[in-house]
Amino acid sequence: MTRPDEMTQSAPGSTPPVLALPDVADDLSDRLQDGLEAVDALLRREVDHDDPFIAEANSHLIEAGGKRFRPLLTLLAAELGTGSNADVVAAAAGVELTHVASLCHDDVMDEAEVRRGAASANAKYGNSTAILVGDMLFGTASSIIADLGAEAVKIQAETFVRLCAGQIRDDRPSPSGADPVDYYLQVLADKTGVLIATAARYGAMFSGCDAETVEVMREYGERLGMAFQLADDLIDVSSEADDLGKVPGTDLREGKRTLPVLYALASTDPADARLQELLRSDLRDQGLLDEALGLLRAHPAMEQARQHTAAVATRAQDVLAPLPDSPAKAALRALATSVVTRVG
Repeated sequence: MTRPDEMTQSAPGSTPPVLALPDVADDLSDRLQDGLEAVDALLRREVDHDDPFIAEANSHLIEAGGKRFRPLLTLLAAELGTGSNADVVAAAAGVELTHVASLCHDDVMDEAEVRRGAASANAKYGNSTAILVGDMLFGTASSIIADLGAEAVKIQAETFVRLCAGQIRDDRPSPSGADPVDYYLQVLADKTGVLIATAARYGAMFSGCDAETVEVMREYGERLGMAFQLADDLIDVSSEADDLGKVPGTDLREGKRTLPVLYALASTDPADARLQELLRSDLRDQGLLDEALGLLRAHPAMEQARQHTAAVATRAQDVLAPLPDSPAKAALRALATSVVTRVG
């Protein structure tokens, strides 16, 4: 088991451990661990292929590990109903494959070299293969979800549209006249929040929860997803490469204006002139990037962004208020806390 503030990658080829969240009974933790093992087994079966090279490329990021945050949420949401079953496991696997497929495409767009502590798919196989592997994984995810019925397929399609729209907007500056922070938060809702919302929604749906509970979990998941991405953006600035599993400062290098960057750019303190100059410049030069990281890490914008992240996680917990008290509800509240505490 890992501590809530150690929400890091699992070892390559292993099933990620369930977070040791406060107030989670051992029997619930055991059920979640069993569920994750079933999801991992299904993932490995589904990405296998007759062609050994395709099988290897398909499974590359899955075998590299990862937090399995989305399948965990699906399994935990199912505890609000009758618990895990074959459909819940399939839905969790479909969501995780969608996520992994998006990572393959993200890494091509970002020219990333490392993912989950291993070579990214594009670095290992080239851009063309990485794109096609992502497409295959999207197709495999869709095939799994198709077996769950028309409503699940519709949700998957709508999720995919929002995910892609968010990714497109993430690659573009905020429009003239738009508030940069509001624009950025909507990007996060689309590119990250929506898939985590679907993970939670599926868990409630396929465990027999009523429509009101399903909607609570959808809203909780979207807010949780935004907090999750906000935390990841902070970690990209504050962590070292060994802790992160990828190169720190990736967002700065790509010119992406995440929340701490937006807060730093909005400062009117003359002492921030050098940092602001760097944040508006090309940071592909490692020396300039290191200087920008050092200045940003020490800037009050980091604490301001941490506070905003904590507030979003609290709003996710507030959504759970209508649900009756239960071990699952306590675990969902603790999960939102763990998303924030991993920032440090």
